[in-house]
Amino acid sequence: MANKGEEKGSRSIRALEIVEAMVGEGRPLSAAKIAELTGLPKATVHRLCALLTETGFVTPSPSGEGLSIGPRLRDLAMATIAVDTDYSQRHRILTDLSQEIGETCNFNIPMGGEMYYIDRVETKWPLRTQLPIGSRVPLHCTASGKLYLASLPAARRRQMIQGLDLTPHTPGTITEPESLLANLEGIRREKVGTDNQEFIEGMVAVAVPVTDAKGRLAGTLACHGPTVRMSMERAQSFVPALRRAAARLSQVGGELAAE
Repeated sequence: MANKGEEKGSRSIRALEIVEAMVGEGRPLSAAKIAELTGLPKATVHRLCALLTETGFVTPSPSGEGLSIGPRLRDLAMATIAVDTDYSQRHRILTDLSQEIGETCNFNIPMGGEMYYIDRVETKWPLRTQLPIGSRVPLHCTASGKLYLASLPAARRRQMIQGLDLTPHTPGTITEPESLLANLEGIRREKVGTDNQEFIEGMVAVAVPVTDAKGRLAGTLACHGPTVRMSMERAQSFVPALRRAAARLSQVGGELAAE
């Protein structure tokens, strides 16, 4: 018979397998679906999901269609990314990119209803917009946020937009859900997020996806600058350089995941 330490360890591994399955699917899951994906007995899944829900690692989906990632797990993921061992490599890639295009570059991840700035390299120009590491910015009016929304399945995208507060930050902010959905469709096709003075008046930005091993958006790589120096057309001319750097970031993540 296994001792209590072994039982606790086994239970912890099973809980992690449940979390891994939920993250891998990227959508709310029922207990039955989790059991199917993990191969765990349904009774075990129900018991561990109840524990994970009680402790804030997972939460009932707002749609009522199962369980979603909870706030405590999101915070853990954010903290893990912020202190991970690939920081120096990632920062070097951002530094190289910023030097190549001469503008501020940042790496961001979606977090709840916002984008979170994980890393950033400032331009040497005296005129620049201050959005330091740790900043949280809206989804509906930023290049990175719109790119993330555009990457979602259509039904999930619409559902998420319906739950967002489409606050106007500038006269250019898109505040009508249907207009935003139409704008996102173009972003989905091009895989380039744009912000044409929608978040901060006098600032433009573009963003490209950084993908994981399964080709899903894991983060965004963006650059922005003031319109007195950088037009929207000039910002879009940086997209090839951004994509090359994003491919390097994806490669770094893949190499570390394989270790």
